[in-house]
Amino acid sequence: MSNTETNSHKDSTNTTVSNSSTQPGVRLAITGASGRMGTELRSMANEKTAIEFVLAITQTPDSVPAPKPDSVDAPDAIIPVSGEPSETGLEGSLETHNIDVLVDFTTPDASIEYLDAVDTANVDVAAIVGTTGYDDAQRSMISSFAETTPILKASNFSRGIAALRRAVSEVVSTLPSYDIEVTETHHNGKRDAPSGTAVTILDDIESAQNNSESSTHVHGRVGDAPRHESEIGVHARRAGDIAGKHEVLMAGGDEVLELTHRAGSRGIFAAGALDAAVWIAGRSPGEYDFDAVLDAGTDTTEYNEDS
Repeated sequence: MSNTETNSHKDSTNTTVSNSSTQPGVRLAITGASGRMGTELRSMANEKTAIEFVLAITQTPDSVPAPKPDSVDAPDAIIPVSGEPSETGLEGSLETHNIDVLVDFTTPDASIEYLDAVDTANVDVAAIVGTTGYDDAQRSMISSFAETTPILKASNFSRGIAALRRAVSEVVSTLPSYDIEVTETHHNGKRDAPSGTAVTILDDIESAQNNSESSTHVHGRVGDAPRHESEIGVHARRAGDIAGKHEVLMAGGDEVLELTHRAGSRGIFAAGALDAAVWIAGRSPGEYDFDAVLDAGTDTTEYNEDS
């Protein structure tokens, strides 16, 4: 893919008004733009001078401010998705609006369709992926897309979670014989369980244990269920509008150690994803992770929950 190979496409379903032709920055498309994370991303993208919010892709276009000249809150265009994402002509919209990065927090099936459009478009578009719950075949497809497209995929874009993961790895390697339980809590609309972040933490634990055999994950307990030496307890809770809480409990030798991260709002995830978008724009194809953004010290603006 090359920016010099951009094709001209017409999409009669798009409403396009140029809002940001005089503003520099990474040209951004947001999928699921009217969802929980999409709303946070739109709000924060409009506050970042390093980003131009250009395309809103959504099943409910009326929930997104309509494009208006000189508007700082509206995108340049809204792409309605009424059926399969492949039916929207998204490739043409990415090309027409010269998108640099697409940010995706949707569902696994929709996400694969969006990534296919990014990979097919005749412009250099990178992707930030916060969607979780992929199956093995879908993860393989993402790796295939990454051969020609820069893709940064993470189960969590919180800097605090990144620090928690590093701390968990260190503690587990220091206390390899301790029993471990992982508990995650999210809002009542979250579909995948355990959360993608919890799965990532479990992977970190097993890597730190450095055992020849994988641990057994026990998802909740009922009846006669004594703990076995090689197991890790995994618990998922769903209630209210909880943005996210992850707990790792370790116990042994007459002592208990608990490591906990609580997300006060989804804004912390949006801030991290937008930092990642600025970082990945213009990079070579490949699979990247959020640690690379943290190690680079990328932080376009300090997150303020009251903003």
